Amino acid sequence: MQLGLSNLVYPGAQHTRYTHVLGAMHLMTLAIGVLRRKGQEISAEEERAARLAILLHDIGHGPFSHALEYDIVHGISHEEISGMFIDRLTKIFGEDLRRAQLIFSNQYSKPFLHQLVSSQLDMDRMDYLNRDSFYSGVSEGIIGTDRLIEMLSVHEGQLVLEEKAIYSVEKFIVARRLMYWQVYLHKTVVAAEYMLIHALRRAKYLAQQRTRLFASPALELFLANDVTKEHFLNDPKYLDAFAQLDDHDIWGAIKVWQYHEDQVLSLLCSSIIHRNLFKIEIATHPFSPDRIALEKEFVKAQMGFSSADVDFMVYHDLLVNKAYTQGKQSIMLLNKYGELVDLPRASDNLNISALAKPVEKYFLAYPTYH
Repeated sequence: MQLGLSNLVYPGAQHTRYTHVLGAMHLMTLAIGVLRRKGQEISAEEERAARLAILLHDIGHGPFSHALEYDIVHGISHEEISGMFIDRLTKIFGEDLRRAQLIFSNQYSKPFLHQLVSSQLDMDRMDYLNRDSFYSGVSEGIIGTDRLIEMLSVHEGQLVLEEKAIYSVEKFIVARRLMYWQVYLHKTVVAAEYMLIHALRRAKYLAQQRTRLFASPALELFLANDVTKEHFLNDPKYLDAFAQLDDHDIWGAIKVWQYHEDQVLSLLCSSIIHRNLFKIEIATHPFSPDRIALEKEFVKAQMGFSSADVDFMVYHDLLVNKAYTQGKQSIMLLNKYGELVDLPRASDNLNISALAKPVEKYFLAYPTYH
């Protein structure tokens, strides 16, 4: 699923990463057509490689990837796993994939092709904002993709926008900020994802204590071992097993684990299955240690958990919303004099400068009992 547990809040959000990458590949085709029409030389082989790179850019995502990325594996990102998959496919399919890998890893001689795959103005974002907006029903995420693509250009090898696209790109940045708060970082989704994270952490803790757990063979491998980047590099079985993991492995395990004798694992899994989600509070400042300790003591008293167990039941963390990041791979506008201007300086919308600053919010989540 593209949006993990967001369908708990937005029931229509049932679309998959597969449909997303097909959409992104379609947008890549349109973008390359626009750049060619404006005089940019892009060969048929380069177009095919760029389309392959965007088609495969998310292949390294695991199930509920953003929630579980640092629990199923350690010290390796989904982008690195995507690169490993592309390397593996290169041995099967040859030159096409070699060129796609160079574009994906930003080692190709035309940087703008990589920027079409991964940047602050890439085909990935242009697809998922409209797609996630459509399926969630959150209309604030709608962006003018056709207009933005039509305004793409290349200046000294770098992807830029023509200056007259400024209002469309302002809408693009604002839409991304709103989608983060309303969909990706919606507080109910955050509560559910952290419950899932800690259910997997508890399962991994039990598996490494040699407690018997139901799991698919692929999931069992990642529960029983602390898999790191070195495992992927040194033994192909880990990439093979990762390729077998999807949402069904996780849901199948959770449905069984809700009846496990371990009270922590059972409670977390049954609460997810029955949608008895933990209460979550959002604040602009960190929650005090006393407040966190109070919630932990309350859970211990109500459920009889140990101090170690209660860490799987009470969560606090930081949420960061970065709609636009100045500096690295800034969105550059090309004016009629052939000069490049950074988006916040070019914009007459004061909000753009504000949106370039990350917004941080803190949350505290804990079970409630009636």
